[in-house]
Amino acid sequence: MPDTTTPAPCILPDPKDLRLTRAVDGVDQTGARHALRVIEERPLTIFLNSQEIVTAMTIGDYPEYLALGFLRNQGMLHPDDAVRAVEFDEELEVVVVRTERETSYEDKMRRKTRTSGCAVGTVFGDMMEGLEGVTLPPAELRTSWLYALARQINTAPSLYLEAGAIHGTVLCQRDAMLVYMEDVGRHNAVDKVAGWMFRHEVTGADKILYTTGRLTSEMVIKTAQMGIPILASRSGFTAWGVDIARQVGLTLIGRMRGQRFVCLSGEERLIRDADPAQVADEDRAHRRKGAEA
Repeated sequence: MPDTTTPAPCILPDPKDLRLTRAVDGVDQTGARHALRVIEERPLTIFLNSQEIVTAMTIGDYPEYLALGFLRNQGMLHPDDAVRAVEFDEELEVVVVRTERETSYEDKMRRKTRTSGCAVGTVFGDMMEGLEGVTLPPAELRTSWLYALARQINTAPSLYLEAGAIHGTVLCQRDAMLVYMEDVGRHNAVDKVAGWMFRHEVTGADKILYTTGRLTSEMVIKTAQMGIPILASRSGFTAWGVDIARQVGLTLIGRMRGQRFVCLSGEERLIRDADPAQVADEDRAHRRKGAEA
């Protein structure tokens, strides 16, 4: 059985990792020259045993977690699969996940859906596949945790604050951040979290998933597949995302900034133990684009 304890310490972005950004010169509207750092994008080809599955555009950190999480969220890795090795070749930009179970997903790969991710994700097979029989646990969510997490995540060192043009996904427990992943697409960031959970046999029953991106059907499906009962974001919702959250019993919190948030599904988990009037508004310097919506 998976161990329900959570490894420590917290994994945070490293905005000073020079592999993840590049210095670029440009000019502004007045003609003045500026030097700034921009996010790198690299291809990463994921293999499952001998079969090539997908090539993803990613910033290049945590390739092993990205591969494991992508395969897990696609249903290509089963919860009880024994992974013999995860091999990353930086020069070839390839990661190979090797399992004891023989795998073959040619038919599933013929059926794919382009997702709404800003870096264009791909979901293989039926998007609702894997949700049948999903029952999310009756966890509690204190509003004091939401406010504390929003402050921590908003001010933590990040590639977003260093260079922008990137999404973040954070796995949380109560009011503590556990794993903070960033990538050019929110689907990559959540897959990295899923891969970390799979590798360390961490369950989602008492966790909260926070994303800086929109609460789309894809994000809701992945969160439910990870067994996490609560999904929160500073951005807005899509109608299908709300419908699926209500269908699977997931608590969906959006437009979370300063004292405000909106819950469109799973309100029964909310415990209002904090007075919004006592919560400080966001420092404008740390507001992300989604906060202006």
